[in-house]
Amino acid sequence: MTFEIKEDFLLDGKPFKILSGAIHYFRVHPSDWEHSLFNLKALGFNTVETYVPWNAHETKEGVFNFEGILDLEKFIQTAADTGLYVILRPSPYICAEWEFGGLPAWLLEKNCRIRSSDPNYLDYVEKYYHVLLPKVTPFQMENGGPIIMMQVENEYGSYGEDKEYLQAMVTLMRNNGVTAPLFTSDGAWLATLRAGSMNEQDILSTGNFGSKGQLNFKNLASFHQNNNKKWPLMCMEFWDGWFNRWGEPVVTRDPEELGEAVREVLTIGSINLYMFHGGTNFGFMNGCSARGTKDLPQVTSYDYGAPLDEQGNPTEKYTVIKNVIHKMFPDIVQTAPKVKSTIEKSSIQLTNKVALFEVLEEISERHTTKYPANMEYFEQYYGYMVYRTKFLKDATEERFRIIDGRDRAQVYLNKSYVTTQYQEEIGNDIQLALSRSENQVDILMENMGRVNYGHKLLADTQRKGIRTGVMMDLHFMLNWEQFSINFEKLDRIDFSKEWQKNNPAFYQYKFELEAVEDTFLDISKFGKGIALINGVNLGRFWEKGPYLTLYIPKALLKKGENELIIFETEGIYSETINLSSVPIVLDLSQKE
Repeated sequence: MTFEIKEDFLLDGKPFKILSGAIHYFRVHPSDWEHSLFNLKALGFNTVETYVPWNAHETKEGVFNFEGILDLEKFIQTAADTGLYVILRPSPYICAEWEFGGLPAWLLEKNCRIRSSDPNYLDYVEKYYHVLLPKVTPFQMENGGPIIMMQVENEYGSYGEDKEYLQAMVTLMRNNGVTAPLFTSDGAWLATLRAGSMNEQDILSTGNFGSKGQLNFKNLASFHQNNNKKWPLMCMEFWDGWFNRWGEPVVTRDPEELGEAVREVLTIGSINLYMFHGGTNFGFMNGCSARGTKDLPQVTSYDYGAPLDEQGNPTEKYTVIKNVIHKMFPDIVQTAPKVKSTIEKSSIQLTNKVALFEVLEEISERHTTKYPANMEYFEQYYGYMVYRTKFLKDATEERFRIIDGRDRAQVYLNKSYVTTQYQEEIGNDIQLALSRSENQVDILMENMGRVNYGHKLLADTQRKGIRTGVMMDLHFMLNWEQFSINFEKLDRIDFSKEWQKNNPAFYQYKFELEAVEDTFLDISKFGKGIALINGVNLGRFWEKGPYLTLYIPKALLKKGENELIIFETEGIYSETINLSSVPIVLDLSQKE
């Protein structure tokens, strides 16, 4: 088959309306890919779209991972087997409310300007593309595969106007075997389209928006015409919901209003629903918004208010959109969607607990330096690091300050809790009351997620941990130990050691299951931290909500004994914990 972009999208020479939905393979357990793709096809859609997250595939420089939830080739093949075409967006930057917009954090320690024509940056992209692109080019349509289009860069017009960089990206793609039609996607107004498009290279420009389809397509068509192009109109990201941040109400959208907005778009052009199935920011991969000088980390759930919920089951939006498709295109075959079930289990008893500081050395890599250094320096790109030093008493009370740190600091004196400071408070005075002649201070620093969009991609606040130093009185303190906590070493925890009130700690729960299905971990009785089921990091939780559960895919559970380990940083925990059949969401709409 052939796919071309002329005055229309042409599939084997015939006009083709793209009905696409976004499913990010890296946010959905591989055992559930077929379920989500089937439901997209059942809706009557013909295409699936996905980003490719560079930071997940090359977490450490030169070490690549394309297995399990990162098996992109298997995802593409599953889409083809389901009867779907594929739009692939392999750009080094993806935004996507994903940690650092998909850029690997090790770039922060390199002498390069990201998303630019800087040769140093392009050299890192080239090395990545030498590995990535040979895996996907065999799936291009000309090779009998499902890929019909690939993206050059993502919403670049909302970031820069370095056309030399965009051309370099095209060259890298072409030199690595990409022959499929290329496109750019930007906000549908003149400034972003002009900055981010490549019309002079005959590369299709598409628009991203979530409403006012007629107006936005009018702007896009005018931009095409002013550049002597007569191209089909496509909304590459039609936002059918929105992402959520800690401590804020869940963003909602009326299904009937959405259905009318989808109909408006499809009357004029093609569509890619962003998202069709949002899924989950497993591990430490949640992104972060920026509002002025304040960073606003996003939650673990990427439910997004999409047609499929976080679990992958149809919502009311699914039904409304299905009815719109049926009325507009009655010849399209639609089938009943698949629905997964859930299980619940109450009063799972606490098995063991132990304080972090009692087992820190067993589960961490230890680094010694004269002055404390940022987390990236030690290749601790995500999660937590403990900074420790010892000092002699000079006064009964000392002025203590963390200079230039991110994102969240918890201070302990001789293993007793002192205070917590967030990004806007770090640097303020902390008074330490000293009763011992020799003392130890521990600072637990948390990277709560890097900004994924906008000018702050280059901000120094993207570097986490302590960047300048720590002061006692008026001088910088020396001789630091830094402990990079490695959550893959939790089997080394000795739970017979001491637990201490108000300290960060590990809580172990062991429980039996006779049958396994999807479920939701109820963490409403805990403060802040992460949860791991059978060794897999489900993601972050925080009592401020709005989400008070973590989604557990069926495939992460086992018949027989299961182990849940919760790392909690506030000293708030429960002797029992529950598995819920539904997500628990706080109503924060009345919050002032």
